Amino acid sequence: MITVKAGSVTFQNVRKTFGAFTAIHDLSLTIEPGTLVTLLGPSGCGKTTTLRMLAGLEHPTSGKILIGGKDVTMLPANERDVSMVFQSYALFPHMTSLENVAYGLESSGLGKKEAREKAEEGLKLVGLAGMGHRLPAELSGGQQQRVAVARALVLEPQVLLLDEPLSNLDARLRRRVRTEIRDLQQRLGFTAVYVTHDQDEALAVSDRIIVMKDGEIAQSGAPRELYEAPASPFIADFMGEANVLPCEVVNSDAGEVLVRVSNLEHRLRSSAGRGPAKLAVRPGAIRIGAAGAEGLRGRVLHSAYLGGHVEYEVETDVGTLFVIDHDVDRAHAAASDVTLAFKNRGIAVISG
Repeated sequence: MITVKAGSVTFQNVRKTFGAFTAIHDLSLTIEPGTLVTLLGPSGCGKTTTLRMLAGLEHPTSGKILIGGKDVTMLPANERDVSMVFQSYALFPHMTSLENVAYGLESSGLGKKEAREKAEEGLKLVGLAGMGHRLPAELSGGQQQRVAVARALVLEPQVLLLDEPLSNLDARLRRRVRTEIRDLQQRLGFTAVYVTHDQDEALAVSDRIIVMKDGEIAQSGAPRELYEAPASPFIADFMGEANVLPCEVVNSDAGEVLVRVSNLEHRLRSSAGRGPAKLAVRPGAIRIGAAGAEGLRGRVLHSAYLGGHVEYEVETDVGTLFVIDHDVDRAHAAASDVTLAFKNRGIAVISG
């Protein structure tokens, strides 16, 4: 039977340099047992280097890494009690699915019969019961990915590491497989560290998201917190695209503020103080209407019908705004004058 021994992960003031280049600056974080935490960020932000240090494929220049309370900073990968699911799946093409899953068990000294029985249990766990005889080439991309997950889980690691595990799948399959990974993690309760550059993927699977930028943590929190209360323009734009506008907080009282953007005033929940600030407005949080109504005046530069919604670029005196409107029956043509107003959700006052 496959058992779970979920471990914690701790980085204490970890720094990693490659020659004169500093990839990670003084990183400190803790991952609680049984949670799925995603390292998210653009290329070059340090998320993969962080994962590789946790896996033992790289060693910190300074600082400590602990797994389950044990200092593993300088231990080799095979002594860390972690398993990794690689972007390429790294399946042996000449081995069947069952043999691929059993390989690590047999290499660690488990008897062949017991290893095969455990491998069959692993395949069943990921929904591939009865498919152990198939070679990787006889499986779909999603099935290959599940074999890779099964191979990692049967080793019963304290922490499962997933490095861009869905990047080789098409969009529809990615949605299905990410749901399967999340359901499996919640069902078994293992600790998982997941690396991706895809914001939707991170929002869908994570208990907590750590957004990285230039080798540092830009913001950490639950998916809803990062999306609805970004701490900076970078987070606001990276977590799902946002219009970042100059504004003035003209009144602040009891957790609510009144902000002014050009001639438009809007009230929202925020603890921001009075004075100049910036407002992050999601494209779907803007209501677009005919000219002459009360609101921010603008002119449509571009209009694109995308089936379930219309996308607009609207020129205003505070900049060009990207707007998504689901009222496809009342589209506004390019060069038409419009009025913009804000909805109640998808808006946040941010600093910096």
